Amino acid sequence: MIFKVFYQETTNEVPVRENTHAIYVEGTSVEDVRKKLSDRKYNIEFVTPLSDDVLAYEKENEDFKVEQL
Repeated sequence: MIFKVFYQETTNEVPVRENTHAIYVEGTSVEDVRKKLSDRKYNIEFVTPLSDDVLAYEKENEDFKVEQL
């Protein structure tokens, strides 16, 4: 399953919506995705699984890339 992860690049600052980034990660659960990203110093705001329809829509974006962890 593919998850979309919304995060801030630093944990030292208050989260600001304009600084939120998103990456796509393959995993079995939200916990699995968080575990895979634990070595990165991201301030993870939200992890959401993508349904087939949403995934198809996201794939239309030229920046779509699933992180290889």
